[in-house]
Amino acid sequence: MKKNSLAPETLAAQALRHIDEATGSVVPPMLATSTFARDENYDLREGYIYSRYAGPTTTHAEEIIAALEGSDDSLLFNSGMSASVAVVEALPPQAHVVAQGMMYHVGLQWLDRQAARGVISLDHFPAGDLDALADQIQPGKTKLVWIETPANGDWSITDIAAAAELAHAAGAILMVDSTAAPPCTQKPLDLGADISFHSATKYMGGHSDFTAGVLSARTDLHIWDEIRNVRSFQGTILPAFEAWLLIRSLRTLHIRYAACSSNAMAFAKHFAAHRDIETVLYPGLPTHPSHHVAANQMHNGFGGMMSILINGKDNRAFEMAKKTELFIPATSLGGVESLIEHRRTVAGPDSGIPDNLLRISIGIEHIDDLIADFEQALGATAHLG
Repeated sequence: MKKNSLAPETLAAQALRHIDEATGSVVPPMLATSTFARDENYDLREGYIYSRYAGPTTTHAEEIIAALEGSDDSLLFNSGMSASVAVVEALPPQAHVVAQGMMYHVGLQWLDRQAARGVISLDHFPAGDLDALADQIQPGKTKLVWIETPANGDWSITDIAAAAELAHAAGAILMVDSTAAPPCTQKPLDLGADISFHSATKYMGGHSDFTAGVLSARTDLHIWDEIRNVRSFQGTILPAFEAWLLIRSLRTLHIRYAACSSNAMAFAKHFAAHRDIETVLYPGLPTHPSHHVAANQMHNGFGGMMSILINGKDNRAFEMAKKTELFIPATSLGGVESLIEHRRTVAGPDSGIPDNLLRISIGIEHIDDLIADFEQALGATAHLG
């Protein structure tokens, strides 16, 4: 059977039908080396020269992701932030960038820092607000529009196809941070985006045991070669061991994401009308303001990420984050284990995130146990209600 005729689930599970020719191993080998010997004619073997540029294990992981994204090429980095930095570094000097006002807080802080240093000029718009986005784009001047959907914090949704039209009409490129919606459910490039970005630490990695970032694009994108150059100069390519772990993780991406999505939907429905809950922010609920947009561009579940606003005194949510027994109080998302985070404490008082918001990453544990744990944490803080 030809690879291009196989379903994405099959390609991922079999790592692009890879069997090691030397040993017959059904698990792709890890080839960890810093340099590569030339052949008897002093030619490069398979094009590899030094691992700061590329290596076979990292290339294999990139090929799997490119197949899932429907891209010409994917580039792996040692963190999501190093991937983000490479895109902005590849822009012309003092380029104008438009980005959401609510997104991954470290990425937002870094963009603000670059603007303060005069490296770029920067304007923000409220996540999901296309009219506000249109107002901030400057035709002929804006070089990059950066959206994140679902948006980290309140999980608001931006219409990718509509944002792409706005960006392209002004001569800008659109980068979509799709970390919370991996390619098993959302494909930004198919919707008109120029770059699909993921913190591969999260759903792609899924086991909380390494950090990685990835960019996917068409190779005719005018800054793509420069992004690759930036990665080489900075030495931020994903090393072989982490790439091997990522290959392992991608083989179960579809079933992990489906399990997280199923659990999250049941969890969100249970607490949506709870007396101690102000609101549940989850794109999968019909009550979500942009549920219809999410349903149009997320085709295999809405993921495990949600935010829950708790009724009661300002410190109740903070205290709840300390009372859970199964939910782990840690910063990240998309792993097999469920996490809870008092987001304002982590993102800071200037983030605009309310005190009563808890960010939840639902994992693959039994849903009854997760619901019971959150219920007991609500009960343990009932005196603050």
